[in-house]
Amino acid sequence: MAEEKKPVLKIQAAGQMKKYMADYFYELNDAAKTHNRKIAWCTSVGPAEILRAMGFLVHFPENHGAMLGATRMATDMIPEANARGYSPDICSYLTADVGAYLKGVTPLAKAYPGIDSVPKPDVLVYNTNQCRDVQDWFAWYADEFKVPLLGIQTHRGVTDVTDAHYLSIARQMEALIPPLEEISGKKFDMAELKRVLSLSRECSGLWKKVLDTAATVPSPLTFFDGTIHMGPAVVLRGTQVAVDYYKTLLAELEERIKNRVAAVEGERFRLYWEGMPVWGRLRDHAELFSKRKTNVLASTYCNSWIFSDFDPDDPFVSMARAYTKLFIVRSDEAKEEYIKNMIRFFKVDGIIYHDAKTCPNNSNCRYGMPQRLEKETGIPSLTINGDLNDLRLISDEQTKTNVEAFLEQLEEKR
Repeated sequence: MAEEKKPVLKIQAAGQMKKYMADYFYELNDAAKTHNRKIAWCTSVGPAEILRAMGFLVHFPENHGAMLGATRMATDMIPEANARGYSPDICSYLTADVGAYLKGVTPLAKAYPGIDSVPKPDVLVYNTNQCRDVQDWFAWYADEFKVPLLGIQTHRGVTDVTDAHYLSIARQMEALIPPLEEISGKKFDMAELKRVLSLSRECSGLWKKVLDTAATVPSPLTFFDGTIHMGPAVVLRGTQVAVDYYKTLLAELEERIKNRVAAVEGERFRLYWEGMPVWGRLRDHAELFSKRKTNVLASTYCNSWIFSDFDPDDPFVSMARAYTKLFIVRSDEAKEEYIKNMIRFFKVDGIIYHDAKTCPNNSNCRYGMPQRLEKETGIPSLTINGDLNDLRLISDEQTKTNVEAFLEQLEEKR
């Protein structure tokens, strides 16, 4: 007999988000066809605020990579990039995105009629605060499109973020201005950067409040909700649209809290997700846990777009500080302290570590961290093997078996 599916409580604000995202993609598509605006490609935690302040429309290839994963197109695209010399072991966002370009396809075409390709860039701007893969990824496109490539090299393995760290990044950000002025044909306007950064800071603060609602018992939100509703925080930060959306979403979640409406009916266990989502299995994983009255309700991943250090009165230094405090560039010592705080704040019973085959920089279970944290906190953990995009690296049956055994362990512990 087939297992009964536990319904996943839908967020009503999703309709508004879909409209905002559609407007964003159609605006990029129109600019690519009419050349009425310059287009910059940017890494997801790169200096988007600088680009917006200089009049660029901004496309985020990692967002496109996630869409390829969520639509389950990625697995068929990856071999195309492998055939060009990219290893199957590197970022499957990169290989899926490059593969899709080589095959001339995009998930945007199905979601948004009239869009048949990603927008051609006038410049590509990366920040290696995620990994070196983004540099190689953008360099390939710079060569393909014959357009300028600009980048920021970030410190890695940082325990304490010091003046030396963020001042060096601030100088690199300032050095972007002259070439961007030449490409955009516009002079840099500090007042405009401060305005954009102020909106980005407000968006970030609202997004944090949204994610923090999950600390309520029962939680009105799941991690899987977060992976979808983070869209505006990634691609629309620095705009009024993103601010407006998170005000709407936050109001809905606060209403749920007021009425004790749980995202997972009968919430029994509360889990923390550490690592990348499995984009092609979001709904499957949401149902796997919800039908067992378990809410995976918080994550490091969704919190990666909270930039509390943004300060419009000191734009370059505050952006450098925020982007250097990013979890992924920190030392294990700093990461473990962060996760311990999250465990306490969200009142979790266990941690799920996703060991993503092609994303070692966002897989924190390979050097003893789960064991160290369990020893210090008493909170048990489970590691599931998989990938963000490549579904060939995922065993659904093994994941289900391991999750069920882990939840039985939590039950026995109670």
